[in-house]
Amino acid sequence: MSTPTPAPAPARGATGAVDRALAPDLARGVMLLAIAVAHAPLFVTAVERGPALANDIAGVFHLLFVHNHARPMFAFLYGYALVQLYDRQTRRGADWPRTRRLLRRRGWWLAAIGFAHVVLLVPIDILAAYGIAGVLLVGLLRARDATLLWTGGVLLVPATLLTAMSVWLPLTQGVSSYTVGSIAAGDRGAVEMLADRLAAWPFGLAVAVVSVAPAVVFGMWAARRRYLEEPERHRGLLVRFTAAATGVSVLGALPAAAMQAGVWADPPAAAVGAASLVQPLTGYFGGIAMAGAVALAAIAAARSRGPLTTALQALGQRSMTVYLAQSVVFTFVFFPFGLGLQDDLGLAGATAVAAASWVAAVVAADLMRRAGRRGPAEVLLRWLAYPRRPRAGSA
Repeated sequence: MSTPTPAPAPARGATGAVDRALAPDLARGVMLLAIAVAHAPLFVTAVERGPALANDIAGVFHLLFVHNHARPMFAFLYGYALVQLYDRQTRRGADWPRTRRLLRRRGWWLAAIGFAHVVLLVPIDILAAYGIAGVLLVGLLRARDATLLWTGGVLLVPATLLTAMSVWLPLTQGVSSYTVGSIAAGDRGAVEMLADRLAAWPFGLAVAVVSVAPAVVFGMWAARRRYLEEPERHRGLLVRFTAAATGVSVLGALPAAAMQAGVWADPPAAAVGAASLVQPLTGYFGGIAMAGAVALAAIAAARSRGPLTTALQALGQRSMTVYLAQSVVFTFVFFPFGLGLQDDLGLAGATAVAAASWVAAVVAADLMRRAGRRGPAEVLLRWLAYPRRPRAGSA
């Protein structure tokens, strides 16, 4: 006589703060710094403005550790979170079709929020790309490990080729990548800027989805092994991978950095092409290595749980809210209808603004934690994506 299968529990809700692993939240908090540092220079009209030495140092730092590193780190953590959400729904009794619908609905709403981000603020949104990537890749949550690794490896080819254009074009023109990708307002009005954002968004979104896909898949693979939830158990592997991937990433970015800084003058076209490919390819692993480094730091942080650790965890728990708030801050600081500093700061100055905004976000997130307030963007996404139970007594 067979045992009846229990009815699936309603698929809803996110993990409470007390149940969350430390390392993923810390990684998201650090990721926000990387994203801020990557985005802020795009708001200035001339990255060379200001102290030349400071700008040169900042430029090399960006190519070695930020440019084409921040986005893969974000994508890796997003793929990791998809597995966490899938496992959570499975533990609560939800079957695969229900869980798949939930994750796809969540992805589409994330894309909708990203589109609103573009319409209201800036064209450098990454939320829509992750949402659509999640919708397209959700079926891989039940794939074999080997399938995940092969898929991630195959996706690296088009992703690297597309991302390499953001390195090759400025190198061939002898300018910074931030000059080519600048979104500074200049003399444009708000309506003209909106039209430009909407015109460029579909192409930029397609490129972004392709570029983030490999790291999303690798994040799924890593989440199955709980590398971030249980870093102490995987400490040896994390140390080896983080050291090796960081070293490869730095070495891979050195040729492009030398060309950008003028140390390697008049490189042959073949060398420029090779450097343009190697920098983003190794940057994928450098971005993932950042998450590994944070996981290792979380081992010691979990023992002490000092105020900085608590504040950084609070920041990571509100990562989408803070990411959107960064755009608000940068729009106010740099655009003419705010403080108008787009013509006053260069690469180093914009990097300093990014760092200062991140510090302010850490403080704000900790204040929200103390007040028992969740991030409004996280609350909105949860309200939109998760089905709501009918109230007791309702028809």
